Amino acid sequence: MINNIVVVGSGVMGRGIAYVGAIGGYMVTIVDINKEALQNAEKEIGVIFEKGLERGKISSDAADKARANLSFETDLAIAAGTADLIIEAVPEVVEIKKKVFETIEAHAPEHCFFASNTSTMSPTEIASFSNRPEKTIAMHFFNPVHKMPLVEIIRGLETSDETAAIIEKVAKNMGKETVVINEFPGFVTSRISALVGNEAFYMLQEGLGSPEDIDKAIKLGLNYPMGPFELVDLVGLDARLNNLKYLHEKLGEKYRPAPLLEQYVKAGRLGRKSGKGVYDYTNKEGKDKK
Repeated sequence: MINNIVVVGSGVMGRGIAYVGAIGGYMVTIVDINKEALQNAEKEIGVIFEKGLERGKISSDAADKARANLSFETDLAIAAGTADLIIEAVPEVVEIKKKVFETIEAHAPEHCFFASNTSTMSPTEIASFSNRPEKTIAMHFFNPVHKMPLVEIIRGLETSDETAAIIEKVAKNMGKETVVINEFPGFVTSRISALVGNEAFYMLQEGLGSPEDIDKAIKLGLNYPMGPFELVDLVGLDARLNNLKYLHEKLGEKYRPAPLLEQYVKAGRLGRKSGKGVYDYTNKEGKDKK
């Protein structure tokens, strides 16, 4: 039975996962070695609670119970020691994930399940960083976690049926819809999203249209809730570039990152988190500053 969940990483995804976990009735510990990052996570989770209360999405009683379920820790070894499920939500860099999984393998109890919130990387490869591949799986949450309804659950080569069933139940208790698929680089959603987003950068690079017009065409013509540039600014241009590099390595030329995307990342235009990506968020209008 899953009672205690540890979320490794207090960034946008980690704190979102922690929030829905706490709402789902789990005791959740967020771990980050950076104290300031943990403080920011606590503050941002508080904002999500307040907005949920204002909009009637959650009752004050439920919010109080969920807040009581949350704790914050800088020492992963301590947090892992009592965990039933550990969800890793660190950047999509294999060396960072390897370090996390080696640490939790050394300190987590034998019954503990491991999950990676990866959008592209192999759960089989990630499972090789520990000694429990049958208990390791990928849980691909979407940003913003508290609003997006889907969790894509990806089985690795040796993931057991029991693990897949337990993780699907956890996701559903968090209020999510699920799909359970077998491993292949990029899974379902990231492969499509990466192609659309990368092609949009090629269009912009070629002068086909403005970011606003390309976004508008995709939203109204294809019924997407967000345009590709709005989306990449939300998730981070650096994160998208990392995903594309991985998919390019694994799946070939169609995923080669657009040179303009690489230029934006080199310039520090990472999206909303840096104040400027495809669009400029330093003014109220958020106009594009190509």
